[in-house]
Amino acid sequence: MSNSSSTADDILVCARALITAGGYNGFSYADIAEVVGIRKASIHHHFPSKVDLVRTLVLRYREDAKAGFAALERTASDPRDQLANYVSYWEKCITDASDPFCLCALLASELPALPPAVAVEVRLHFETLSAWLTSAFERGAALGIFRLSTAPRAEAESFMATVHGGMLSARAHGDPKLFGIITTALLNRLSN
Repeated sequence: MSNSSSTADDILVCARALITAGGYNGFSYADIAEVVGIRKASIHHHFPSKVDLVRTLVLRYREDAKAGFAALERTASDPRDQLANYVSYWEKCITDASDPFCLCALLASELPALPPAVAVEVRLHFETLSAWLTSAFERGAALGIFRLSTAPRAEAESFMATVHGGMLSARAHGDPKLFGIITTALLNRLSN
């Protein structure tokens, strides 16, 4: 990996942490320059504008999520286990504070104020997550694993909202364990 690529990656990692802590408007290039130890001009070299930076970050986040979904499907054939492993991933991230909130869920709460190019990427992330969850619910229903009370897409949206709401509750109460309590109840409702 070249130094240039490494610098861009360092900028993206820093931006992600700053956005997770304070939202889209909660950081500046000066903040990144200080944390990464580079000049603001170096950031502009890689990402000419904040929109370019956050758009790239969300695009990579979505691509990482797609790779994660594929890995969940490779490691567990049962859709219930896939959903449980998805929730476990977030529970670990929230508990150890390595990734305490979904970047796109946080940005979605700011959609009306986001630049359109960033908003498009955030919406695409939600479409990707919704499609994967819908597929899991369709497969689980077809296999008789899930007894659905609504259409698979509605179940997927409800599941996603509960997971993101669990993140919000854990953050609001300052209690990472609350996420596990909420999601355990969610997963228990999926069992026949």
